[in-house]
Amino acid sequence: MTTALLISTYNSPDFLRLCLGSVLNQSVMPNEILIADDGSTKQTALVVEEFSSMTSVCVKHIWHEDCGFRLAAIRNKAIAEAEADYIIQIDGDIILHPKFVADHVKFARRGSFVTGSRTLLSEQTTAELLALAPWSSLPRLKGGCRLPLITPMMANLRSGDGMYVRGCHMAFWRDDLLAVNGYNEDITGWGREDSEISFRLINSGVRKRFIKFSALEYHLHHPEASRAMDAANIAIMERAQSGGMTRVPNGIIHES
Repeated sequence: MTTALLISTYNSPDFLRLCLGSVLNQSVMPNEILIADDGSTKQTALVVEEFSSMTSVCVKHIWHEDCGFRLAAIRNKAIAEAEADYIIQIDGDIILHPKFVADHVKFARRGSFVTGSRTLLSEQTTAELLALAPWSSLPRLKGGCRLPLITPMMANLRSGDGMYVRGCHMAFWRDDLLAVNGYNEDITGWGREDSEISFRLINSGVRKRFIKFSALEYHLHHPEASRAMDAANIAIMERAQSGGMTRVPNGIIHES
């Protein structure tokens, strides 16, 4: 099994640098790293360039023009460029436990996709991390409890609930994503793209599994994004849920 780490980002180069610093500390490295960039300025590209010089892993910077919040679309572009069998998906405001990738590799099973949780960092802790010199060793973060022996016992937690997911912590077989045509690009603005694709995967017979007490991640503090599109996105998600949808036309392949 080969793995890709897909990291979405938008104009947060300091956060992304911390995230990528935690990637460098992984006990098991992914086979490729995909930076899904939703239209950031050159500062983000410079961070990706610095990071690429520090690792032997293949790093791909996938960018599109800034035309508003288009997370679904940029993730689809990254999925299309992935070569690995298995895609572990996070956001660029996440710091990873050193065993994060290793835990996901151990937990992966065919016929399923995975979601996990996160630990929220305080504003103070986030400020302290941002004050570190670029690419400094990261301190051990408080919060979260890694108990991998318990992880298999929690795998079926709310397995049929497509709402119980976090887009900043998911993992999929690439073949399964291609079968449902990836994310629904009708969803723009913050929210629900993760639940919408989860319902379609579940409808297609892919089981949802929850990774608990392993693959720990820490979310840097920042203001919340606008929820202006939430109602419209909920309506799209509910159509997938109630209509038994599996594949969408406006996804990785634009079929309409």
